Amino acid sequence: MTTRYTKDHEYIRVEGDAGIVGISDYAQSQLGDVVFVELPSVGKNLSKGDEAAVVESVKAASEVYAPVSGEVVEVNSDLEASPGTVNEDPAGRGWFMKLRLTNQSELDGLMTEEQYQEFVKSIS
Repeated sequence: MTTRYTKDHEYIRVEGDAGIVGISDYAQSQLGDVVFVELPSVGKNLSKGDEAAVVESVKAASEVYAPVSGEVVEVNSDLEASPGTVNEDPAGRGWFMKLRLTNQSELDGLMTEEQYQEFVKSIS
């Protein structure tokens, strides 16, 4: 299992040809209390950088972008009833969608955990 990050604070945790997408702990802390999550529909094809979901918090609304290209094969429908899960467990139960990757090489352009932590320090 490999986890990679974007500069927009999305993560993708890859297993085989699919990956779980969510937002980082840093991102949820910047948003504040999440009150609504709009998820994509299963079967939607996304290109890297496409708007994939929307997160609304008490502070702001923010887009969640596809970290890589792929087809949405599953969404975390639990977030509709409990959007605060994104704050409580962003790397676990607070995931947004599962993508079937269409171009594994796009992962090479994303940051490792170590690189992401350095990036966060540089903007904090």
